[in-house]
Amino acid sequence: MNSDDEKSEEMEEVMEQDEQLVIRTPEEMKELGNTHYKEKNYTEAISCYTQAISLCPTCAAYYGNRSACYMMMYKFEEALDDARQAIKIDDKFVKGHIREGKCHIALGDPQAAIRSYNTALQLESDNLVAKKELHIAESLQKFEQMAEVDYEKKDFRKALYCIDQCLQQSATCSKYKIRKSELLTLLGRYQEAQEIANDILRRESMNADALYVRGMCLYYQDNMEKAFQHFQQVLRLAPDHQKAKDTYRKAKQLMAKKEEGNKEFRAGKFQEAFNIYTAALTIDPNNKFTNSKLYCNRATVCTKIDKSDQAIEDCTKAIELDDTYLKAYMRRAKSYMDAEMFEEAVRDYEKICQLDKTRENKRLLQDAKLELKKSKRKDYYKILGVGKTASDDEVKKAYRKRALVHHPDRHSHDTPEVQKQEETKFKEVGEAYSVLSDQKKRQRYDAGHDIEDLDGMGHGGFHDIDPNLIFQSFFGGGGGQQFSFGGGSGAGGGFPGGFSFQFG
Repeated sequence: MNSDDEKSEEMEEVMEQDEQLVIRTPEEMKELGNTHYKEKNYTEAISCYTQAISLCPTCAAYYGNRSACYMMMYKFEEALDDARQAIKIDDKFVKGHIREGKCHIALGDPQAAIRSYNTALQLESDNLVAKKELHIAESLQKFEQMAEVDYEKKDFRKALYCIDQCLQQSATCSKYKIRKSELLTLLGRYQEAQEIANDILRRESMNADALYVRGMCLYYQDNMEKAFQHFQQVLRLAPDHQKAKDTYRKAKQLMAKKEEGNKEFRAGKFQEAFNIYTAALTIDPNNKFTNSKLYCNRATVCTKIDKSDQAIEDCTKAIELDDTYLKAYMRRAKSYMDAEMFEEAVRDYEKICQLDKTRENKRLLQDAKLELKKSKRKDYYKILGVGKTASDDEVKKAYRKRALVHHPDRHSHDTPEVQKQEETKFKEVGEAYSVLSDQKKRQRYDAGHDIEDLDGMGHGGFHDIDPNLIFQSFFGGGGGQQFSFGGGSGAGGGFPGGFSFQFG
């Protein structure tokens, strides 16, 4: 480097030092700050206004200008401090009162904002900005109050609507964001709630309210261990956080009751388990996932204490709380099968296969469909009044009894309507005996084959069955009964091929 270049650099350094030594007036610093503000260089503007304040700490305008910068940077607490200081210096500073009101709105304090705008309007009654902002503050206060009322009523959807209206006027307010997050949690919209809480915690890692909401989400999703950790952290940060205290207490109580019920069930003390699960369900109605499990557990108990209807009802409640709860669907489907409500069972097993398409679940669905198909046929076991494991002798005895009860000759003096009903029943008794007394037909009937295909040849022939022939072949000549078979409209009371009989 030559000597000329060295001299040039030395001169530039001297000029910079001289420039730094120039003492500017407060107004010059304010004007420089205004230039930076217009260029959206808010950090530089704040630096200039701070210097102006240090040179003249009794000028309200400097604090007011710095307050405006902080507001543009969403630093509303700092902005509020400066606005208050400006008003303290000059209580007739209208812009100071308006900025104070804006900060209160941004921080979610509409009542304080209303006071600020009313003060501004007392000083300057035709100030359009103050009038407009006052209307916003009053609307904000109204929706905030409505949200509180709806929250107390546990109408969380309406409360959420009101908080959304608040956020339209105060989009950056952490208070309203946290309240929205809490309401979303209570409505079961956990992912949305956590996203809001996490966004706040990225900026304020020690925000107790946001930590509380995240703990609530974990609690309501049945992640108790992590939920407890969050509640404990909240109470370390804010020992008087009442919501955290209440929810933490309920969470511990709920878990204790659930475990107590499980213990009684494992010990075979089913009524005690039923009572404990019932008590547990009253602890926190908002905890849908845990309550869903409690209802399913109680349904299992109900199957042990002969409360099949309530077992179905409890499973239904469990599914209403958690429509992906596979265990509740399985329990209800089994209960439907036991109650011979096969259409309902098929619907549940179809849902089960959608949730978990295993070979076993597909088999259960096919079994339910088979039972449904069988239920739509005549139930020959019910017609004869015997169980499905009845022996041949039991089938014969049942036929003897039913055939004699429904034989048309016994009802020859009844009304035509009754005669027709008994004739139909007599024929059905004959059909039932024809199938259940034939081992091959009975096996095919039990396997769910169509009634018209019980002989395995594609025809059952039941339309051609003459119940009188079955009756004659069964009773022919024994047991003290005397039968005389005739035709036409003889003693049979108009029954084709009728016969008369007397009982010995």
